[in-house]
Amino acid sequence: MALTPEIETLIRRLPKVELHLHIEGTLEPEMVFAKAARHAVTLPYPSVEALRAAYAFGDLQSFLDIYYAGCDVLRDEDDFHDLCWAYLERAHADGVVHVEIFFDPQTHTARGVPYATVHRGLRRALADGQQKLGISSAMILCFLRHLSEEDAFATLEQAGPFVGELAGVGLDSGERGNPPRKFERVFAAARALGLKPVAHAGEEGPAAYIREALDLLQVVRVDHGVRCDEDPALVAELAARRMPLTVCPLSNTKLRVYQRMEDHNLARLLAAGVCVTVNSDDPAYFGGYIADNYRAVAAALPLGAAELVQLARNAVEASWLPAARKDELVAQIAAVA
Repeated sequence: MALTPEIETLIRRLPKVELHLHIEGTLEPEMVFAKAARHAVTLPYPSVEALRAAYAFGDLQSFLDIYYAGCDVLRDEDDFHDLCWAYLERAHADGVVHVEIFFDPQTHTARGVPYATVHRGLRRALADGQQKLGISSAMILCFLRHLSEEDAFATLEQAGPFVGELAGVGLDSGERGNPPRKFERVFAAARALGLKPVAHAGEEGPAAYIREALDLLQVVRVDHGVRCDEDPALVAELAARRMPLTVCPLSNTKLRVYQRMEDHNLARLLAAGVCVTVNSDDPAYFGGYIADNYRAVAAALPLGAAELVQLARNAVEASWLPAARKDELVAQIAAVA
């Protein structure tokens, strides 16, 4: 369904908060080739077009395989700065005013890139984003769930000198066979350091993984979470608790969680009172940044102006911004509604 000019204008003007964004997932093919040339890395693709054509995934694992391979071109602090800055410029064009980014240190430390290199490059770009673009931000260190909890503990230790610059910890990578309970101890250690816990759950994993994330990891947000509707009691609990779900619609259809956007449960969850939000996940791979995700759900689902405004308000509510800044953003959203 084509969007009306009024809805298109609303989406463009809404101040947006992004809460589910993997910074490594913003690595566009053009930057892959530029960084490969800089570091004399030989790529298995002859051109930007050939690499982009490879971004056709049947499931989460097929995406992760190419995702981790692409990260090999990220070698030094400037690479991480450039990656993050490129995302921030695109986010600014989409009306993003605040972002809480995920990053995957283990993807890089396993290749011999020190944690400090990753952190400092990203942090410098985020500072530039605040100063030059007016985008506030927070950093969420993600543990890779296909690795061991011992490896996660080692990563948390490496982050120790920088923990004051982190807002939270997350859990990502392949869900199958890697339930949240596998990381219960390291999440307890992270919470003891004052880091807010979030976790991917209920994307390719079942609704039971969402319950584990809530009960064992004590998460304050659920990333994805769309399979909660397998358990009506869980949906009711999420709504009653105003537990945020950071939903990524284009990602969900690209990875075949839903065959078509028209099948997505976002509108149903919103109508049930769940604090669902719209985000872009890994936009370089999944065909769109945050405004593209708003457009996609507005075109395919029964969502009018009031629902789109609610989605934007939900993201503000679910963010870790100070209360006064949240009030400012809610007022700004109301002004364009």
